[in-house]
Amino acid sequence: MILVPPERIAQYLARGWWGERTLSELFITTAERQPAAFAVADPPNRAQITGEAARRCTWGELLADVGRMAAFLHAQGLRKDDVIVVQLPNVVELHVLYLACAALGIVISPVPMQYRAHELTHVVATTRARMAITVARCGSHEPARHWATLASQLPSLEQLWAFGHAVPDAVRDLGDALAATPEWSAAALRSHGERAGVSAHDVLTVCWTSGTEAQPKGVPRNHNEWLIVGQSVVDAGQLQPGAQMLIPFPFVNMAGVSTSLAAWLLVGGGLHHHHPFDIEVFTAQLREQPTDYTVAAPAVLHMLLKEPQRLQGVDLSRLRRVGSGGGPLPEGLVEAFAERFGVEVVNYFGSNEGAALSSTPQDVPDRAQRSRYFPRYGVAGFDWSASNARKVRTRLVDLDTGEDIDAPGRVGELRFCGPTIFSGYFNAPELTRRAFDEQGYYRTGDLFEIAGDHGQFLRFCGRHKDIVVRGGMNISSEEVECLLMAHPKVREAAVIGVPDPVLGERVCAVVAPTEGAQLDLPELVEFLRRVEQVAAFKWPERLVLVDSLPRNPLGKVLKRELRHLHAAGGAA
Repeated sequence: MILVPPERIAQYLARGWWGERTLSELFITTAERQPAAFAVADPPNRAQITGEAARRCTWGELLADVGRMAAFLHAQGLRKDDVIVVQLPNVVELHVLYLACAALGIVISPVPMQYRAHELTHVVATTRARMAITVARCGSHEPARHWATLASQLPSLEQLWAFGHAVPDAVRDLGDALAATPEWSAAALRSHGERAGVSAHDVLTVCWTSGTEAQPKGVPRNHNEWLIVGQSVVDAGQLQPGAQMLIPFPFVNMAGVSTSLAAWLLVGGGLHHHHPFDIEVFTAQLREQPTDYTVAAPAVLHMLLKEPQRLQGVDLSRLRRVGSGGGPLPEGLVEAFAERFGVEVVNYFGSNEGAALSSTPQDVPDRAQRSRYFPRYGVAGFDWSASNARKVRTRLVDLDTGEDIDAPGRVGELRFCGPTIFSGYFNAPELTRRAFDEQGYYRTGDLFEIAGDHGQFLRFCGRHKDIVVRGGMNISSEEVECLLMAHPKVREAAVIGVPDPVLGERVCAVVAPTEGAQLDLPELVEFLRRVEQVAAFKWPERLVLVDSLPRNPLGKVLKRELRHLHAAGGAA
């Protein structure tokens, strides 16, 4: 399934930005070269997460698992361009599935563990997936049982499989099936890929993102699109061959896949999984496993500064860089982290669609600037060390006038064009049309202004898109508002983000109840959980009751006024 226009592929190939190497070939070559080297490990507390023992695989063992999974998927009748939906925590099996699909040309659509019926039915309907793979248990949730209750609503879904113990009767046991499947060799994997015509331009993944729309949007990315952003991680982290990484970000979107799969493959290193985030487990992993690079949310870095004893015993002479993003870095954090621990923080901005900036020590050595600014990629007159800075173009656009902004003092929307940017939303031509401007630049919906003594930097100023970013997860305000409006006691509703020191933002519902109705937060949450079956990270954590929502003369809700009035208030 090739979605990028042929002329654009030819342009990127001619410039050397893309190539013909697939992620599958990169994996197989590395596994053949270093079969005994450590490749990937489960979270050490996997037994508490899924009920199964944690695994640790060499590259050779992982190659055998990938060969077995590929043989299994092929035996089930799946072929190039078929879609499977996968809902798994960060475990070794996710690596196996990504790489088996890469070898066969199957499109894998990973979804967060928090997704429930509302999101899952939309994902399957949009992708027309033929198979879903999940796990029997994840914490207190039983995903396989939940999928089984949805089967009648998913006409395209032919097969439902799960890992784990006590798989429900309506779901097939994938562990048993794989144990009975002879593995394909490296030669067989290559042969099947060649016969199927798998290329580096074929879509490998459809990941999911939320913006202003009322449903998640599918973001397809091919092998080259993943490799080019993986290289940006390698550049920013200055990762060397064989680098050992600990990555707690969900292995289902840009932040997770670009590092845990693409960058990991490019350096041929070792990857330690972590899920869900637990500071005690995380710091124990840092102590017990030699680590060259990790990532953490700003709130986690702030906690480690406040409680430095948590890093006692960690080999900080080896851990030289930590990536962070998903929210603003507190003033002085980058400087304090370097002074106290000798660790440099890389400040990331990015999206599933491929718009990305990295503020690194090599490009922004001043740590105070690095916490606030990003290099102004893709603009004539500036030269940065990051390889992608020379491959993308950016423009800052005044949303009122449509003019390009080229001087400090004006806030505009940052837009991207180039080989890192996706080709358009999956099976959603109207959403795709709105996502790009008349010059072919992707509209990020993020507001920046030019900064620095030479206008060389960009400073994040906020979002034009109506979303809440909670712990790095984008939540569409419109989606949650539509769901809340279905509650019989809700007359009108608006959803805003309110600042939070740990998660960046939390979801706040501003609701005008129907006349005489008594409404509280637990009732709203229970409605979203039981009736609408919505992912838990979208549930409001704060409720503000009002007589009516403020609107402009055209009837549009004034979100800025709501944020100003209620950002610091208490919960209802």
